[in-house]
Amino acid sequence: MGARARVQAGLAARYRKERRFRLFGLAAIAASLLFLAVLLGSIVAKGYTAFWQTQILLDIHFDPAVLDVNNLATANYAALVREATLRLFPQAASRQDQRTAAKLVSTGAAYRLQEMVTSRPELIGATRPIWVVADDEVDMFVKGHIPRDVPESERRISDKQAAWIDRLAADGRLRQAFNATFFQAGDSREPELAGIRGAAMGSLFTLAVTLALSFPIGVAAAVYLEEFAPKNRWTDLVEVNINNLAAIPSIVFGLLGLAVFLDCMHLPRSASLVGGLVLTLMTLPTIIIASRASLKSVPPSIREAALGIGASRVQTIVHHVLPLAMPGMMTGAIIGMARALGETAPLLMIGMVAFIVDIPHSFSDPATVLPVQIYLWADSPERAFVERTSAAIMVLLLLLLAMNAAAVLLRNKFERRW
Repeated sequence: MGARARVQAGLAARYRKERRFRLFGLAAIAASLLFLAVLLGSIVAKGYTAFWQTQILLDIHFDPAVLDVNNLATANYAALVREATLRLFPQAASRQDQRTAAKLVSTGAAYRLQEMVTSRPELIGATRPIWVVADDEVDMFVKGHIPRDVPESERRISDKQAAWIDRLAADGRLRQAFNATFFQAGDSREPELAGIRGAAMGSLFTLAVTLALSFPIGVAAAVYLEEFAPKNRWTDLVEVNINNLAAIPSIVFGLLGLAVFLDCMHLPRSASLVGGLVLTLMTLPTIIIASRASLKSVPPSIREAALGIGASRVQTIVHHVLPLAMPGMMTGAIIGMARALGETAPLLMIGMVAFIVDIPHSFSDPATVLPVQIYLWADSPERAFVERTSAAIMVLLLLLLAMNAAAVLLRNKFERRW
């Protein structure tokens, strides 16, 4: 075989290897996209029904004997709901059947009647048709999550309750409505009354503290290290530690926050303020690294030109370098905030895993965040919480997607290419 033939044979073999390598890469990408689609499809399939809620139409008689105008806060609204429910099922004569029928309606119906009567006292003495929330087991049965074709002993809806639900549907007293409670309420032990507003407000306050502290401190640290710090062993040690901190597991920052902010500084436990401080420590390395990369991308000629016309070192940085590097810095900050939004482990260590019913209104109020709320719901045994867990994951993924999309758009719109 001549030299030319050997070269051609070698080229052919090399091209075959390149094609195989390219195919392996495409197969890996296709497999990852397939797994991602399966994961997202599973979450959506389990959670989309949480945005709809089963309601029952009751003819509520606002009995003056039960509702004392002078003391509406302690009236027995549950009795009004029970009486209206039992009027729909006159065949429920025994006490056991009456209890079974009353369980079709959520305990939250009484709270809604209390809100209505408190805001409109003129309802006392009248009878009004009111749509009230059904119990979570009824909701799961109507949505098909509790199958009909299994023995009664293997499901939490009895045959008698199933017949009554079918009768309500046939009479037009059963409907599926948008689940506004999911977005307007805080956490609850009852799945049909649980919502994400408390966790969303906690996440908002926590991220506000994180952004207010981490962005200016991170940018200032990056400017000093990149523009003013002398190149010696000390700055090399600082740079190495910053890079190492970016790779430390997030739960370590939770332990640090527990020791410093709670045990030493005695800040309020399970508060957005402490959560923001912990997440600030976690996001600072990311923001510093991104900010330094943005500063490095500014050409030296910009600095030299500013210094050449008489600008001081600080004026050069503030008026010329920082404005050109700011898009990259903001992109890094948004990515850091997106990571902070999805963190759970460090917040568990500072007590934000507590059961919080009230909506937080300040940075010092007890609060939780969306990832922790998802963690709590995932640990609940009720089938309805599985649905709400997936729905909360969908909301969290949409927020993370929006933040990452904002970072990409910001970079593409304002980034200068030299």
